[in-house]
Amino acid sequence: MQKAVVLLSGGLDSTTTLAIAQHEGYEACALSFRYGQRHEFELHAARRIAASFGIRQHVITTIDLRTFGGSALTSDVVVPKGRSLDQMTVGIPTTYVPARNTIFLSFALAWAEVLEAHDIFIGVNSLDYSGYPDCRPEYIEAYEQMANLATKAGVEGRQRLKIHTPLIALTKGQIIRRGLDLGVDYSFTCTCYDPSERGEGCGECDACLVRLKGFAENNIPDPVPYRLSGAVV
Repeated sequence: MQKAVVLLSGGLDSTTTLAIAQHEGYEACALSFRYGQRHEFELHAARRIAASFGIRQHVITTIDLRTFGGSALTSDVVVPKGRSLDQMTVGIPTTYVPARNTIFLSFALAWAEVLEAHDIFIGVNSLDYSGYPDCRPEYIEAYEQMANLATKAGVEGRQRLKIHTPLIALTKGQIIRRGLDLGVDYSFTCTCYDPSERGEGCGECDACLVRLKGFAENNIPDPVPYRLSGAVV
């Protein structure tokens, strides 16, 4: 089995991406980050997910993007809540973390070179309202081109890196359906931008609302708990 580095946040998208990588026959090596995010529960979720998938190599590395701030996820900026789906389609939200995917992919690139892996999987999505510039297909294409110029293995012709984005053109409902078809247990995941200490979703942030919409489109309840009893879109 060829190895692939899979970015695993502990959320719904990255968990589905991990399932897809395994389904496609890769030995997935999971990479998670303690980057100064508002809460640690997503890393607890990532550990549980990696264990449930039988991942043999799961690295959690620490970087501190609170040094720069600039995001509701890495500073004291309030997480936006209660926005309509139409409001989510306008502009780039304050939950955007400056250059986060560029930083994460750089770590993944370094580990892939060490592992002699030719593949990186990342669960970016250009639909469903995020508006993040580092989730767009053109960004991924440009990063892949740069990555193949950036390493010793690439220059010596020993590595031709491919960045896989299997979710990039799917809606949240389609992502959930794909994961369910692969047997993903979404009760392990943490999507909320502002969960409780026990990992309960707020039910009001953009991430919760889009997630709930995706489960509603599949006519099944979201298996994770929410602080707001009976939270609905």
